[in-house]
Amino acid sequence: MTGSRKGKHNPWQTYYGPNLGYVQEQYERYVNDNTSVDREFQVLFEQWGAPPSRMNHVQEGGYTQPSRDEGQANLRWMQKVVDASKLVWNIRTYGHLAADIDPLGLSAASDTRLLEPESFQLSKEDLMAIPAEIIWENAHQDVANGWDAIEKLKAIYTKSIAYEFSHVHEQTEREWLNEQVEAVRLAQDSLTDEEKTSLLTRLVQAEQFEHFLHRTFTGQKRFSIEGMEVLIPMLDEMVKLFSSDGAEYILMGMAHRGRLNVLAHLLRKPYSKIFSEFHHAPNKDMIPSEGSRGINFGWTGDVKYHLGAKHAIKAGEVVKTRLRLANNPSHLEFVNPVVEGFTRAAQEDRSTSGYPVQNVSLAATILLHGDAAFPGEGVVAETLNFNKLPGYRNGGTVHFIVNNRLGFTTESEDARSTHYASDLAKGFEIPIVHVNADDPEACLTAVRLAAQYRSRFKKDFLIDLIGYRRYGHNEMDDPGTTQPIIYNKVNNHPSVTTLYSQCLIDEGLVTDEQMAEIKQEFVSRMEAANEKVKHNHLEDADHTDRLKPLVLQSPKLDTAVPLERLSAINEELLRWPDGFEIYPKLKRILQRRAGALDEGGQVDWALAETLAFATILEDGKPIRISGQDSERGTFAHRHLILHNAKSGENYCPLHQLPQAKASFAIHNSPLSEASVLGFEYGYNVYAPETLVIWEAQYGDFTNAGQVIIDQFISAGREKWSQISSLVMLLPHGYEGQGPEHSSARLERFLQAAAEDNWIIANLTSAAQYFHILRRQAAMLATDHARPLIIMSPKSLIRNPKVASPREAFSKGAFMEVVEQPGLAEKPEQVNRILLCSGKVAVDLEAMITNEQSAEADWSWLHIVRIEQLYPFPEQKVAEIIQRLPNVKELVWVQEEPENMGAWRYIEPRLRAIAPEHTEVAYIGRPERSSTASGYQNIHSFEQEHVLTLALTPMQSQ
Repeated sequence: MTGSRKGKHNPWQTYYGPNLGYVQEQYERYVNDNTSVDREFQVLFEQWGAPPSRMNHVQEGGYTQPSRDEGQANLRWMQKVVDASKLVWNIRTYGHLAADIDPLGLSAASDTRLLEPESFQLSKEDLMAIPAEIIWENAHQDVANGWDAIEKLKAIYTKSIAYEFSHVHEQTEREWLNEQVEAVRLAQDSLTDEEKTSLLTRLVQAEQFEHFLHRTFTGQKRFSIEGMEVLIPMLDEMVKLFSSDGAEYILMGMAHRGRLNVLAHLLRKPYSKIFSEFHHAPNKDMIPSEGSRGINFGWTGDVKYHLGAKHAIKAGEVVKTRLRLANNPSHLEFVNPVVEGFTRAAQEDRSTSGYPVQNVSLAATILLHGDAAFPGEGVVAETLNFNKLPGYRNGGTVHFIVNNRLGFTTESEDARSTHYASDLAKGFEIPIVHVNADDPEACLTAVRLAAQYRSRFKKDFLIDLIGYRRYGHNEMDDPGTTQPIIYNKVNNHPSVTTLYSQCLIDEGLVTDEQMAEIKQEFVSRMEAANEKVKHNHLEDADHTDRLKPLVLQSPKLDTAVPLERLSAINEELLRWPDGFEIYPKLKRILQRRAGALDEGGQVDWALAETLAFATILEDGKPIRISGQDSERGTFAHRHLILHNAKSGENYCPLHQLPQAKASFAIHNSPLSEASVLGFEYGYNVYAPETLVIWEAQYGDFTNAGQVIIDQFISAGREKWSQISSLVMLLPHGYEGQGPEHSSARLERFLQAAAEDNWIIANLTSAAQYFHILRRQAAMLATDHARPLIIMSPKSLIRNPKVASPREAFSKGAFMEVVEQPGLAEKPEQVNRILLCSGKVAVDLEAMITNEQSAEADWSWLHIVRIEQLYPFPEQKVAEIIQRLPNVKELVWVQEEPENMGAWRYIEPRLRAIAPEHTEVAYIGRPERSSTASGYQNIHSFEQEHVLTLALTPMQSQ
């Protein structure tokens, strides 16, 4: 040893327990490589050699126990270590409360005493006596002791980026997140000079775009991104990282704020197209003042900041990644599940039998939320719940809350009960990063962490981007009337572009002259695009592939299937794996299907559906069906997922069908309507070749998804040229089950029926269901594709009168109108035609064919079932009426109240084709505020009254 120990106190006498263990750890490193430890330790070991063993002062023949005073001192030191560890945990968990993430300083200061050493009776000297690695496993090499560790952790967790990970229950994930933040990110995420100047250029571009629109189209709404301009380079970075990770498709959803900027700079929508929409916007004093997409067709179309777009990012000459920004109405967050459906469809290979093969790396999702809408709209929570569900997960969505601290004029304290707008995500264990929108480099750090987490763990991540809103809710609002204090700050606050440009000027990376040149370059490009539009405006108006109108009548398609094919399929459906024990009661039910296609056999509703699915798969068309009980069926009729009674193992007969040439996906959904319906709509839009079916548990619950129905399914084709062929199965029928289990609100679908936007059917036979499903599948991805709304049965599923003979499948086709057999055999004697749809038609048939009525004279009566309500089969109904020359009454019969059901839709159409002097009448329940009675006896009385009245001749009433 080079140093002298004479007269010096032996330092090893003061080390015990963990402290001694740490010193020995350092010595072992020193022996292997003396440069691997700090200089202080090098000097210590040079002078004093090896420290004693962990059993303290080793002496010949044993060891000496430390004195009582030494033991107490050691315990006090250990308590300090424990307290310091708690402080580290607090900084990680609550550091965000002290972080500088509020650009305007609007938030009241949080109580951050739990982040201070004094709260744990720790002094600076106490912390300096503790080696850093004991309390901080990710300590950097330049951090020698506990005091340095605490200061470094505060610098990480309380600056312009803040982290919330403690709610993530998976220890591996939480430790990885902490490690990325603490041990890796600060070293790796500093930007190069080139990246900094590129970031500044992008900020200038985003800002100048908004300034140009503000100057050029004064008074028009654009829902500016100003105050959040950094969102554009953040999205750039996210797209770049997803693309480099192998994503071929990036699907995006957002509301209106900043949408034009995203369209222009991320989706590369030409400036000329955006400007043309402003030039063609209606007068700002009219409604809607926002303008419309391209040239309006009356009031139809959608305002410009709701439109989506597609863009392909090219690597050389090869298209590498495709971006798609979904169309979205003003209903803000309801686009979320639609985009999730897009992504799942983009990730799945549906070309072979069985479940589709999902590759979550193939496509990624980015959702942008508002800070008021994220906690305020329930569809957000419903969509977050998809995160881990087998039928809906997509390998992780990256969420941005574009947090400007205001919802129209409502401030945070009136908009949510949580501390942060993002707190909802904690319930789904989604990591959260809060970042100051005035610190662009921190914002990119947040993006990189999100992308790495998604790539590694295939789960959601959330970035809460906290900024402000430069103007009011729209540019015509004066926010000073409602938020005078906030907007006094906003008006005096420099933009992020100004702040960051000054930083780079100070660093010597750019000059004032270069900044002026960058700005002028973008302004010149926009001025040239605007001049082009003004001189050639019709050419540049954005028609965006507007579709030609649909024809009223669906095409005549051959949907019959030869009996040999049906029999072979039915036989395969009843083959189960060796040793697979089906629940005995269910096994007997399924085995009865073996003879359904024999001579004289009958095919019930459930088997008709399964045969339709099987033949569609045989034709090479994929199928996806979901709903709250879809695997079994709400009414225990489908049973397409069988469960081994002994092992619980699952088996789907359609997955093992030799004839199948495409995938079949069936999923029980979460207890949500809006999100699941939106997801299935999105899946179908993105995969138009797939027969996608959403089944309500009861049709009554469908109204929980009304926004998706009204804004997307009903109107998406006309507003956005967005084609869907989604099938909705909505159990409907009055059977005495009360006002929540009777009506799918048929009247609402009929009220929204126009411009050939969908098909609405209320069927009365198994064969009809078979053929309409096959017809829908045949129209997939064609000009005839449109949604199909079916009022599906409940009790009729097992009603023998609904079952169909085999010939109806092998030779038949879908019939929009069905006449009651055995009636109108003497056309000249018929004076009343009963027109009806759905279950009431079967009830009428039961009454006229029962034993008491079988011998009655029904020559005066005819019954016509309208199986397809929209488009209304006017010609077919008119032909039936013309065939019966002495008709005096056209009577619409329904079991719904008069102000519900189909009557208000049917009445004008019947009057339009009724012969002169023929009365058009209604028989059904009177107008009601509630759909149905909650009393079985009242229901039975009313139902009997409706049927009796319909079957009583006019002179007898």
